[in-house]
Amino acid sequence: MTAVRADRGRLWQSSPVRWSASSGLILVVGFGLSVAGVNDALVTVVYVAAAAVGARFFAVEAFEELINERVVGIELLMTVGAVAAGALGEWGEAATLAFLYSISEALEAFTEARTERAIEALMDLAPPTAVLIDPDGSQRTIPAEQLSVGDRFLVRPGSAVPTDGTIREGQSALNEAAVTGESIPVEKAAGGKVFAGTLNGNGALVIEATATREDNTLARIVHLVSEAQEEKGRAQRFMERFSRVYSPSVLGLGVATALIGGALTGSWHEWVARAATVIVAAAPCALVISIPVTYVAAIGSAGRRGVLVKGGVVLEDLATVRVAAFDKTGTLTHGTPRLVEVVAPATDDADRILAVAAAVEQRSEHPLAQALVTAAQERGLVLPEVTDTTALVGSGVEATLDGAIAMVGSPRLMAERGVNLDALAAGIERLEASGATTVVLAVDDEACGAFGLADTVRANAAASITALRAAGIDRTVMITGDNERTARAIAAQVGVDDTLAERRPEDKAAAVHDLLDRYGPTVMAGDGINDAPALATATVGVAMGSAGSDVALDTADVALMADDLSKLVDALTLARRTRTVVRQNLALSFAVLAVLIPGALLGILNLSATVAAHELSELVVIASGLRMARFRPPPERPPPG
Repeated sequence: MTAVRADRGRLWQSSPVRWSASSGLILVVGFGLSVAGVNDALVTVVYVAAAAVGARFFAVEAFEELINERVVGIELLMTVGAVAAGALGEWGEAATLAFLYSISEALEAFTEARTERAIEALMDLAPPTAVLIDPDGSQRTIPAEQLSVGDRFLVRPGSAVPTDGTIREGQSALNEAAVTGESIPVEKAAGGKVFAGTLNGNGALVIEATATREDNTLARIVHLVSEAQEEKGRAQRFMERFSRVYSPSVLGLGVATALIGGALTGSWHEWVARAATVIVAAAPCALVISIPVTYVAAIGSAGRRGVLVKGGVVLEDLATVRVAAFDKTGTLTHGTPRLVEVVAPATDDADRILAVAAAVEQRSEHPLAQALVTAAQERGLVLPEVTDTTALVGSGVEATLDGAIAMVGSPRLMAERGVNLDALAAGIERLEASGATTVVLAVDDEACGAFGLADTVRANAAASITALRAAGIDRTVMITGDNERTARAIAAQVGVDDTLAERRPEDKAAAVHDLLDRYGPTVMAGDGINDAPALATATVGVAMGSAGSDVALDTADVALMADDLSKLVDALTLARRTRTVVRQNLALSFAVLAVLIPGALLGILNLSATVAAHELSELVVIASGLRMARFRPPPERPPPG
């Protein structure tokens, strides 16, 4: 069924809805005149007007399809039914058919447009103007579409961000719900990325634009979801092919009913009326519309919550997966090392030795060095002054501290430099056994302490794995390029069933292929860049934390805009719920056809009853499909990580 064009505002702003309502009012007037015993000719004129107004959209569409595309569509079946009823003098029946069918057509168009508008309304979250900061420091308000990459603009407290950018001055908490679907404000400072449409908290920000209004994150989300809504699933494509064969067959059945029944009985009037009823009864309106309405509603609902699903095919595939595979770094873990433990002799203070190590490492760009500096900053430690900082061959750094030589490096480096590690041996062994990377602080070749650094597990990773099992996933697997010991330690924390370590990108793809062969449909979650081969191999590839990443948005079948693994649970639950609703709608549609067609052929149902039942079933499946627009995560959804 091809929906007519509809406005996207309120219900009564829709032109098809207004025409359908007008048809209903005229029909009521005609019925009233008939009951009052007014001249039959006047009543007929009113009924003809009601039929013409009701059929205004679908009759024109029916003949355009027939002439331009050589397609016998559902609209033509309904038009033929109405014309046949009118030709038999049953203009009241014809008007009733036109009115009821126009209602379903108008509501279908309106609901689809309303769902699309819900996504496009995201663009309205970005303000139409921006406060541009000129090179001389002056400020002026300009239309947001005039912002260019590299421009600096001011976002005042309580205002929305007009386009993507990087904070250059200021600090604030931003509500990123429009982009990531997570309503908890995120604290950001200089160097942090911000996205169009996010709401600034209580701090003024100076931001440098990294995208224009036409290609920022919000614009890409709208574009991707719009494309996804047009991407049809296999079931929908099959149903459309089925309809192209089925609809002409229904028209042929109606003609055969009239000719054979009339020829055998001589009651042409009765059999032509019965043929019109058969055509209406067999029209597959509910059957055809049940799938696309559900898909569009589900994809729109997911998009508003920071989960981009690229089409009905992806929804269908995601509903079938039984295995979930995960990259480790950046998916199950945060992707950056953090200090997890300080090992110090009993006479030493952990904060003191951390401050010294951070002072030595503060000029290094190495991730482990930055982890020590960050840990010291988080604890509010004052770093001592050091001089003559030098990088050492063998993963270490040394500096001068109050005339002494302070050195930070791996246990292997310390052993090579002759540092005695006996006092720290037990602690170092424990750290390494847990999968943490260990670095040691030594001052004048005397070991002062050791630090365990590890890529920490996301707070909701274990809960998300548990929730995936509850949602029907039979097996969970972590695939990582990290070493076996570290991989095992992370796997034990999150609770996956299998661990595949020391895998290169091409090895990850092979591992996913093996999972497909052994266990069936598999979903793979990764960062969308270095995991691209594995994501492409999986039944469904899911990119984590895709906000602002063109590569991740383009490579994955599903893009989770936030670094929140629990949204994969939402996506899986959504897909399976959508499949259930589609099956319910198809079952109802087939059941209605199974009742109406025999009833019409046997003369048990007249045209009015058939039309009422037919259109009621279509309204029911539309309402059923729209349940997906109100999809909410299950109560047991794990908290954000």
